[in-house]
Amino acid sequence: MIAAVDAAAAQSGLYPGMPVAQAQALVPELTVLEARPEDDAAALRRLAGWCLRYAPLAAVTHPLGAPPDGVWIDVTGSTHLHGGETRMLRDLVSRLLAQGFAARAAVADTPGAAHAMARFGAQEVTVVPACGQEAALARLNLAALRLPGETLDGLRLMGIEQIGALAALPRAPLVRRFGGLVTTRLDQAFGRVPEAIEPVFPPELLQSRLTFVEPLLTAEAFATVIDRLILSVCSDMERSGNGARRLDLVFERVDGTTQAIRIGTARASRDPRHLGRLLKERIERVDPGPGVEAMRLIVPGAEALAPVQAAARLVAEDVEEPDIAPLIDRLSNRLGDERVYRVAPVDSDVPERSVRHTRDKAVAAWPADLPRPVRLLDPPQPVEAMALLPDHPPMAFTWRRVRHRVRRADGPERIAGEWWKRGGETRSIRDYFRVEDEEGHRYWLFRRGDGENGVSGDMRWFLHGLF
Repeated sequence: MIAAVDAAAAQSGLYPGMPVAQAQALVPELTVLEARPEDDAAALRRLAGWCLRYAPLAAVTHPLGAPPDGVWIDVTGSTHLHGGETRMLRDLVSRLLAQGFAARAAVADTPGAAHAMARFGAQEVTVVPACGQEAALARLNLAALRLPGETLDGLRLMGIEQIGALAALPRAPLVRRFGGLVTTRLDQAFGRVPEAIEPVFPPELLQSRLTFVEPLLTAEAFATVIDRLILSVCSDMERSGNGARRLDLVFERVDGTTQAIRIGTARASRDPRHLGRLLKERIERVDPGPGVEAMRLIVPGAEALAPVQAAARLVAEDVEEPDIAPLIDRLSNRLGDERVYRVAPVDSDVPERSVRHTRDKAVAAWPADLPRPVRLLDPPQPVEAMALLPDHPPMAFTWRRVRHRVRRADGPERIAGEWWKRGGETRSIRDYFRVEDEEGHRYWLFRRGDGENGVSGDMRWFLHGLF
């Protein structure tokens, strides 16, 4: 009996359940391999562990009366880290294809709806809109509900072929004739009843788990457990010489369902206080439901971390180097990784062209002899200024109807246009001044022109940045 077929065999008319002799009669050159369900199940478990790169929870699907045939991934709160739901699914399918696996994928509000759309949907990649699972499943075959074969046969004898037609029937007669599984599957697919999945936690990952005599319900209790789990995991990481780049905290509820939160770090860390703070900031996203009976902390991403001196690290001239990695971690986990970026210098003298946004870890150093404002205004805003020509800074300027008297000033720093640009910019000259007003506020002003004649500019003043 054929257990599975590839795409080429399916195109030749072969299908699971067909006798091997009949298949060989249809395709004489057919390649037949012995089915090994245990090996397939083990491979799916390893694949589910690999899928933890996308979200904290992954599980092997178990259709009723059939061997495992896929993977569930709970991507709640994780899709934005991969560019959205569609981009995440396409990345997943393409990576699996590169490893030799043909795959279909779907995202939906419920495991049952995602399972159905991935196997019976029209597209290779499907994203079901929020609360749209009933409309999406209405035209699918009844087999998408994971019902026993005899139940499917009985429903087809009644003329029921699609999920929408089944959902429209009275529930009481269905339960009396076919049992409660039919309505349970409908409710699970439509989100009326939660469906528990059994997450896969690869044993090779560093992890720690605590169970409780009484279910936990409060954020204070979760914070206490986090402190204990973090200490255990950080001790193990110190012994192994590693630091965490990603941490998953899984909450196992008494109703059999699980929830998880994920944090990431800009660089490897095993500082219990820092990692614990990042996790505690995400507690409000957890719904304890009827109670949490166990919590598990997993390190799915780790890197080698050399021992460092506990004292502050010093650089040249004994100046303490600021460590902004904890700040980056907190901002990334609170706002989303896609909203946090670095500002890197670009090889250009024109200020508005000398900055770019990047998420690269290593960026070029800023020139120390040319300080630039933290914030550039785009475009520069015109101001009214009084200054002696040709090279004196303004004595006062008016911006947004507020007059600022200049107490200190430095400049000018002359910046000419880039002659190689289209049309040439050799006649576009700016004289920049760093000024401080009487209230201590610092500004970056420039005059358009060289202060001697109007050939290189119209001599107007602009505010370009704020220090």
